Amino acid sequence: MSVDAREWVWEHSSSRGTARLVLLSIADRVPDEQCAAWASLASLVERTNASRTAVRDALTSLTESGELNVLDHLQGPQRTTAYRLPRAAAWLAKVAEARHEDPDAYVEPPTGSDPAPELDEKRLRRHGIWPKVGTDNAPSRRNPTGAKSGTSRRNPTPRRAGVRTPQGTESNPQNRREPKVNRKGSSGGAAVTSAGEWQVDPTTRAWAQQQGHLDRLGEEGLAAADAKWRVHRADWKPRSASAWAADWRSWIAREHAQSRPNLYARPESGTAPTGGMTRAEAHTAALLAALAEPTGTE
Repeated sequence: MSVDAREWVWEHSSSRGTARLVLLSIADRVPDEQCAAWASLASLVERTNASRTAVRDALTSLTESGELNVLDHLQGPQRTTAYRLPRAAAWLAKVAEARHEDPDAYVEPPTGSDPAPELDEKRLRRHGIWPKVGTDNAPSRRNPTGAKSGTSRRNPTPRRAGVRTPQGTESNPQNRREPKVNRKGSSGGAAVTSAGEWQVDPTTRAWAQQQGHLDRLGEEGLAAADAKWRVHRADWKPRSASAWAADWRSWIAREHAQSRPNLYARPESGTAPTGGMTRAEAHTAALLAALAEPTGTE
């Protein structure tokens, strides 16, 4: 029936410009001879390619001219506005009545006095047009009979219901006998101690001997460096044994012997740096040794 409704707009409507485009857009949605359809303002703006203000003004002029009615008590999907083209419906009813008796009968052009047939709202529900919620003739869409629904048989959930920890804190474990993890003294983390309580382990002492620091500093120098390290680290926060060992090694590697000169490789000797040197000292010694080699250009 949208073809017949559009034909009436093309042949008999007095609308012009944007109003004509809006009326054609609504007529294109007409599902039957009642000429009722639903449309949103956004869809009309998109179809006519006009501004929202222009579309609103067009709807107002069409309503005032009588070519369009806004069905205030009805609505389409998602609460869209329901419209009706009453003169188009009157014209189609007049044509159907005349051609019922004579299919080839000539029908006079429609006039303003041609009455529009009464709207059958139950038929419109097939096309998504329903009475607005809250009106007397608006049954619930979930319960077509309109009967009141009974109370729910499900017990309401009590307020503040849910699983809680025994003391109500997020950090507490669910089992009271289970110790907290990632805390000082827990089995899940490494034990910490102060610098004064930490003792040089065999692995760290073997490192000092292997790197040549024991030969460079001597037993007394190593003990003095260890004592100095403990004094400077007395105020530090407790750490794990591995952290203290790494810091102690870094301290010993930077410590200089009190009674021995630095063991740099001398240019005249051409000897390689000893293993007791630090990395910086070894690099310096290698550079000095390279400068002392003859190049043949003297």
